[in-house]
Amino acid sequence: MGFFSNMFGSKKYTNINNEELKNIIKNNKNALILDVRSIGEFRSGHIPNAKNIPVQELSSQINNLDAYKNDDIIVYCASGGRSSSAANILNKNGFSKVYNLGGIGNYTGKLI
Repeated sequence: MGFFSNMFGSKKYTNINNEELKNIIKNNKNALILDVRSIGEFRSGHIPNAKNIPVQELSSQINNLDAYKNDDIIVYCASGGRSSSAANILNKNGFSKVYNLGGIGNYTGKLI
């Protein structure tokens, strides 16, 4: 399935791992880390400096992210499903540098 979605251009974001996340953050100080889990999940622990917008609210709050239109945006959730949805929403709204970390378990650093 991934082959066909890449071939036909329906997926316009990049799946990344923890090492790639570190490199993006190191090379782009303006990168946005976007946690699309619920507020309760976010409060129970999140990646440092992450901004929380639950995926079901992302479309209605997309204008709040206009400052990041040309910056890297790393999206994550609990297991990868919501972050994939969020990455697609971002792409459809003109964000082109979108990276999907998937689930928070893919992050090996300390949560706050």
